Amino acid sequence: MARRREQVLDAGIQVLGSAGARGLTYQAVDAAAGVPPGTTSNCFRNRTALIDGIVDHLQALEHRDWEAFATAADPADAGELADAVTQFLRYATGPERARTAARFALYLESWARPELRPALTRSRETVVGWGAEWLRRIGSPAPRRHCAILCDYLDGVAFRQLAFPAEDFDPGPGLRELLGGLLD
Repeated sequence: MARRREQVLDAGIQVLGSAGARGLTYQAVDAAAGVPPGTTSNCFRNRTALIDGIVDHLQALEHRDWEAFATAADPADAGELADAVTQFLRYATGPERARTAARFALYLESWARPELRPALTRSRETVVGWGAEWLRRIGSPAPRRHCAILCDYLDGVAFRQLAFPAEDFDPGPGLRELLGGLLD
């Protein structure tokens, strides 16, 4: 049953990321998961429970990816940090495009459902913690504040790439300029 639930949640993220909150229906999730009709409603009694499950599952997936990224990246300077973040941003807007779009859809959903905000905020705080440590090591006088600015910038760049995809997407120059400005 746990595997089936995870299968439904993975499909829910795909549906949310490709069809938005309005397209997130039990039928759409069942179809995307390739499970018998009614499976999603058996796992999640109502839409609120489904969205809550997606939030938790999305956080777990993103935490896993960020942890792997944080472990692999050990930037020695702003240029290396820009390169590492560029690589992650391409991943988030390429192979994991639907997941990133689902996260943005959940941000918008939190406008109507403020109870989602604490969970979404915790996820961001984890990322800010990792990034602040990198920024501290490369000389930032205000690493947490600078990382919050960097995360806001990354969200904006990712949102733009999702909404208006550019084939020649290269966030590197902008990241280098931003980091250079923060660290000067």
